[in-house]
Amino acid sequence: MMIEHVIGHLWRDETPYILGAAMFLAALLYYTLSNGRTTLRHTLLFLALWLMVDAVAAVFSARGEARLADGIHHAALLGLGLVLIRLSGLTLFRVLLPRLSVKTPRILEDIVVIGGYVLWAMVRLTSIGVNLSSLVATSAVITAVVAFAMQDTLGNILGGLALQLDNSLEIGDWVKLDELSGRVVEIQWRYTAILTRNGEKVVVPNSQLMKGKFTVLLDSDLGVTAWRRWVWFNVDYSVAPALVIAAVERAVAEAEIANVGKSPAPSCVAMDFVPGSVRYAVRYWLLDPQNDDPTDSSVRVHVLTALQRAGWRVALPDQVVHLVKEDQAYRERIEARDLQRRLQALSEVELFAGLSDTERRTVAERLSYAPFARGATMTHQGAEAHWLYLVISGEADVIWVAPNGEKRLLTTVPAGSVFGEMSLMTGAPRSATVVAKTDVECYRLDKSGFEDIVRARPELVESMSHILALRMQQIDELQTQYHREQTDVENAQHRAAIVKRVKDFFGL
Repeated sequence: MMIEHVIGHLWRDETPYILGAAMFLAALLYYTLSNGRTTLRHTLLFLALWLMVDAVAAVFSARGEARLADGIHHAALLGLGLVLIRLSGLTLFRVLLPRLSVKTPRILEDIVVIGGYVLWAMVRLTSIGVNLSSLVATSAVITAVVAFAMQDTLGNILGGLALQLDNSLEIGDWVKLDELSGRVVEIQWRYTAILTRNGEKVVVPNSQLMKGKFTVLLDSDLGVTAWRRWVWFNVDYSVAPALVIAAVERAVAEAEIANVGKSPAPSCVAMDFVPGSVRYAVRYWLLDPQNDDPTDSSVRVHVLTALQRAGWRVALPDQVVHLVKEDQAYRERIEARDLQRRLQALSEVELFAGLSDTERRTVAERLSYAPFARGATMTHQGAEAHWLYLVISGEADVIWVAPNGEKRLLTTVPAGSVFGEMSLMTGAPRSATVVAKTDVECYRLDKSGFEDIVRARPELVESMSHILALRMQQIDELQTQYHREQTDVENAQHRAAIVKRVKDFFGL
């Protein structure tokens, strides 16, 4: 009999509506949310807690303690209402609005839900006879005192609300704030957390962001997908600026440098005249701010190697004084060491195996040093350049570009090999593109450096012809294979077209 009384007091008129709404919203959220189920579980536990409280109220009511039971029941109704408001907020902001492609900040969800809590609490207080007007008047003074004591905290909270509502900052944005730069990882009520490239989590009060100036990098809402960077260098006045600009722009644009955007293309500008040199800047577009310094370093390497290939030196400040005394004997030792290195490199190349020691020395004296950074284009297919490269360190990829633009790796040139001999010996355009696979050191030999020896000993051409024939055979085989594949593709397309016409004719 006692149990029947408890059940009768527990199952009230509003009970099926409360449980039905809670179960419907919970089921909807469970099947639509993928990353909010933890919040849903906590809310359902809260629902179970208040149902247990209501059950306690029913027990007291069955025992005849109506006043105590009524108070506990009103507390349970307050808690159950809070649960329904929370479930409704999750449904609205995490299911319905995303389905309508409406993106709202999480802080707005919190404000709406808290507002619902406050409104429901006022409704419940009114229902039990509490005079809200006197309560508000009494609490106004207390509220003013608390607001004055917590003005900094309130400023941070309002600042966080403003940042979220106007979308001036979003999770994942890269920002610069004075000397601080990093990625936004949290926007809370009181602070914004920024993760630096050093792995440091810096907490910035929201009021500071509202009062000061900060820079947002790569704002996707504005369509900005890259960040322009500046790399500075100086070159002596003896080199024409137009030559420097053209050489550096070509080297950086043609190189395959990770994290450097191709469009807009990198540009080089003469920025200032300083004592002893012209100050230049390479401006390029960085795709990922995470790797700013490493990418700047790669660009500097390409700039330096481009200047070295052209025979130009990065200018030194005028105040630098060289204290090393280089006499004739010292210079001769340096030159002899460099010449020996060139002779050693030539001796390992099959193309120059037929040269005498004197002829090999003549060629070595006419080699010019030509370094390339990784990713740099060393030669272009179809270009006319009558010189060859002797690789002394590093590796380079030889790439053949098909007429349709497809790139095929022909071979990899290791240290101790040469390429470009066909252009040197026959004047033919480059048959392939060569790209530095690693940082590469080369010696370059042009036509004038080899012409005198060939004229003096024409028989060398005959001995070198088999090497040139092998190179031509490799290119011819690759071109033949490409045309065969293209023919097979065209035949397959023709067969497919005929089959389609037959099926269309018979309605198959």
